[in-house]
Amino acid sequence: MDEKVFQKILDIGIALSSEHDLDTLLNKILSKAQEITGADGGSVYLVKKDRLIFKASRNCTLLKKLGAKKMNELVKTFELPASKKSMAGYAAVTGRTLNIPNVKNIPADEEYFYDPSFDKKYDYDTVSMLVIPMRNKQDEVTGVLQLINSLENGKPVPFKESQEKIISSFSSQAAIAIENAALNDLLEQAHFDTIFRLSEAAEYRDKETANHIKRVSHYAKLLFEKMGHNKEECKLLFWSAPMHDIGKLGIPDAILQKPGPLTSEERAIMEQHAAIGALVLKDSAIPVIAKSRIVALTHHEKYDGSGYPQKLKGEAIPLEGRVVALADVYDALSSKRVYKPPMPEEKAIAILKEGAGRHFDPLLVKIFLGEMKKIKEIR
Repeated sequence: MDEKVFQKILDIGIALSSEHDLDTLLNKILSKAQEITGADGGSVYLVKKDRLIFKASRNCTLLKKLGAKKMNELVKTFELPASKKSMAGYAAVTGRTLNIPNVKNIPADEEYFYDPSFDKKYDYDTVSMLVIPMRNKQDEVTGVLQLINSLENGKPVPFKESQEKIISSFSSQAAIAIENAALNDLLEQAHFDTIFRLSEAAEYRDKETANHIKRVSHYAKLLFEKMGHNKEECKLLFWSAPMHDIGKLGIPDAILQKPGPLTSEERAIMEQHAAIGALVLKDSAIPVIAKSRIVALTHHEKYDGSGYPQKLKGEAIPLEGRVVALADVYDALSSKRVYKPPMPEEKAIAILKEGAGRHFDPLLVKIFLGEMKKIKEIR
């Protein structure tokens, strides 16, 4: 391997190691592998015990033919046995690389074979294939990188031995990056699980609202997405929104579970939960906790300044608070509670419209009502 190629592999490895989102990483791996080999398409499988998990796929020809939307529909995760019968399974089980000049000429006595059903269904012609096991630091096969049709002048040709060597080196770096990203996913999930359980504790005394915090998180994330916020910002709000009512831990059960209207004194106590939540979450350097504090403190502020606890007005209310306020009220209206049945959708929507500019940010109401199909799916 010459110095330029080695430097390119090193640069790619550094780029992969900096990506912690698993789905994004897998697409980067395929993109870089295609760039190195001129492959028209490729797939990544992850190995879990005796199963292969199809996780990502790219194909330039089919993308042009079918369009991005249809391609996204095709690329759905599925599992299959890690068996020697499939080429990906063979590479996973044996740890051997397969460099096949033409899949139609695989000898009948080989343990693996090529299934042409995908080609027939989508009018594609698979010819050459390079299938490489991906090994982690412990030299265990944790995935399989499968590349299709190395192209020269637009025509499929066999993958060169030099390409095989480069991709073998590349796949080891990719395997380590995948393992790190998977660990990051587990850590993030552990964080969210902890947040959710803490949030659920505030609602647990009323079982009818057990899923309230989940729905509010999904509604809030949807609003943020439609406003153009990036994936990380949407994820952060999704994790922060469950903590909006964490301050209810400091409110007596008699008030939380009262089956009728609250008195003015009880209402004043109930309204303390926003400030209590902010106190519980104060002084944290962890982004999700800091964001959760903003949500807990401001999700009962109103656009016209008549909310609590600070009587903030308009855009002085943090966007996260305005978003969760809308999501929270809609879910409260449309859900069963100890003190009321669920409100008919038409009435709930009418209340949101009436509250635009008074209770709620009017732009957020417009976006929310424009996404009612997705809102219903979440609910």
